[in-house]
Amino acid sequence: MRAARVEEIGRRPVPGEAPEPERGEGEALVEISAAPINPIDLSTAAGRYPGGSPQAPYTPGREGVGRVLEGSRFAAGTRVYVGAPPGRAGTMAERCSAPEDELFEVPEGLDDSLAACLGIAGLAAWLPLGWRGRLTEGETVLVLGATGAVGTIAVQGAKLMGAGRVVAAARDPGQLERLRGLGADATVRTYAADDLAQAFRDAAQGDIHLVIDPLWGEPAAAAIEALAPFGRLVQIGQTASPSAELRSGAIRTKDVEIIGHTNFLAPREVRERAYRELCEHAAAGRLRLEHEDLPLERVTEAWERQERFPRRKLVLRP
Repeated sequence: MRAARVEEIGRRPVPGEAPEPERGEGEALVEISAAPINPIDLSTAAGRYPGGSPQAPYTPGREGVGRVLEGSRFAAGTRVYVGAPPGRAGTMAERCSAPEDELFEVPEGLDDSLAACLGIAGLAAWLPLGWRGRLTEGETVLVLGATGAVGTIAVQGAKLMGAGRVVAAARDPGQLERLRGLGADATVRTYAADDLAQAFRDAAQGDIHLVIDPLWGEPAAAAIEALAPFGRLVQIGQTASPSAELRSGAIRTKDVEIIGHTNFLAPREVRERAYRELCEHAAAGRLRLEHEDLPLERVTEAWERQERFPRRKLVLRP
C-alpha cells in the first residue's frame, strides 16, 4: 500500500510502499482518509522525541480519521478518529491498524480533515483549559504561542468555557489581529515588549488566572511573574526553549501552580468527552481552524513546510 516512509532517523519522510497492516487482538483495521502532520511527528522522525523513535524504516503519523474496515468494538464503515498511543505510529498511509481503545467515533457535521485536526492539537488546548487548568467562568486566560493550531483552539476554547477575558500572545502581529475575530480581547507581541510581564498585565486589565503555555523559556517566565495569587500555568510544550529561569518569589509568594500536561496520560473517557465537545463546537461553527489538504505524494514538501510553523494545519490525504 502507499504510505509515507521515514527511511532513516534524521531524514524527512518520502512517499513509498509499506506492508499491509495486520490487525491484532483488540485492534481495528482502518482506511485512513485524513492524517494531520504534528510537531511530535517531526521530533520523532528527527530522533528528538523523549519517548524515542520507532526503528526505521517506519510509517509516521500519530493521528488520523477514516472508516473501520474490520473491528470488534466498531462496526465496519464507522467513521473514527485514530489516535496512536506512545510507541505507535502509522496513520500516514492508506490503511493502519490501531487499538480500539484509541478510536473515537466521529460525529456527523464536519469533514474528515477538520475532525482529524481536532485530535492532538484540539485536546492539547481543550484539556489544559478545563481538565488540567480548572478554568472557571469569568477568569482571565493568557494563551502563549496563540497563533499556532493549539493556541488558536485555546483562544476560542477559553471563550467557549466562559472566560471573562482572553489575551493572545505571539510574535506575528498579522496573525494576532486575526485572533481578535476568534475571541481574543487583547493581544501581546512576545519579544517586542521591554517588560513582557507588564505587557501581559496591561493586556489583561487585571488579574491573570490561567496561562496556557506551549512555549516555556522567557515567555513562560514572564507569564508566571504576571499571574495573580493562586494562578495556574499549564505547561504543554517547549517551542521557545526547553529550559526557563524562574524567580522563586514569583511562584512561592503567590501560591502559583505550574501544571504539566500531555494528552497521552489523560484517561480515555476524558479524552473522548473532550474530543466530542470539540467536534460539536466545530460542526456548529463555534470553533474554527484553518487547514490545508495535500496528497500523500507531497509528504516531503508538507514536512518541510511544517518545520517552518505554517499558518494552516497541514493534512495528508492518502
